[in-house]
Amino acid sequence: MEQRKTFKFASFNLLNFASPPYAFYQPEETYNDTQWATKTQFITGLIQHIDPTVIVFQEVFNPDVLASLCEDLGLSYFATVDSPKPDAVYSNVLFNPVVAIASKIPFKQCKPLEPCHELLEYLNNLAHFKFNRTPIKCTFELDGFGLLTIYAVHFKSQRIHSMAQLLGDPDQEDPFLVMLNQTVGTMQSQISRSLEASIVYYDALKAQREKNSATLVMGDFNAHITSPALSFMTEQFPIISESTQLGSVGLFESFAIADNQPELGVKPPTHYYHGEGNVLDYILASKEFSPRDPNTRVNSLTYHNYASHLDPKRDEEDIRYSDHAAIAIEITIK
Repeated sequence: MEQRKTFKFASFNLLNFASPPYAFYQPEETYNDTQWATKTQFITGLIQHIDPTVIVFQEVFNPDVLASLCEDLGLSYFATVDSPKPDAVYSNVLFNPVVAIASKIPFKQCKPLEPCHELLEYLNNLAHFKFNRTPIKCTFELDGFGLLTIYAVHFKSQRIHSMAQLLGDPDQEDPFLVMLNQTVGTMQSQISRSLEASIVYYDALKAQREKNSATLVMGDFNAHITSPALSFMTEQFPIISESTQLGSVGLFESFAIADNQPELGVKPPTHYYHGEGNVLDYILASKEFSPRDPNTRVNSLTYHNYASHLDPKRDEEDIRYSDHAAIAIEITIK
């Protein structure tokens, strides 16, 4: 009997992965030795438990330290495409964490995602666009499966764009400024997230059509996939019946067609805020990953949520762990 091949693809927001003596955002925001030892043991143990073929990370301030950790876990291939930025005064204080990718199988190619010039022009953002965190575009050749393109993403956060610069830094308690932040500032944050998602979505569909490549978009989306800013990524690619064939291009939310979805029911939260669970982390997949597609080589797809470290009752972040669940999909090849 032929042995089936298994691959596992995971995403994990590490929450401020900054190795001492480095600090994140503020000089006092750093780990003591005990906290850092606990955090690295937690991350190592969870990755060992997940046992991914490929895993993407968010909030990485020290890629070299993470690369070494991954190497020890058998994830020998590691890449980032950007670098955190040190503070102009305090060189050990870092800003702009990056995304990273680690794998047990070699990359065919790994590079920063370059926005399509024509798409930016169409969206009237040709001169001003910049990713908040540059996505990684990485291609693989999977034995028994074929060409795969993975996009590692961390879309714009829900942090509101401040309107203070329009008013010459007025009193932050000014009711006018408060109202602007709550309305226009929030809208601008959503626009930024949607624009980033549009660029990734466009490139993923191009890879499907022009390279005949299966695709995965993985990471922290910082909003629910049905939100106005993101719903376009899957709404044109609905769940299908056994007898219906998928279109040639598109993305679906992998949980929705997982074999264990009926068992899990509602998709488990990946993040908690003031006790309320939210799903912010996703793995979007092309038709090649659907066991329901008649032309697929995938025999099964299982969704995993690793959230035992999350406490819905905790109001503040515990930097020793993460404020996100890790997620993964596991596929078997016919």
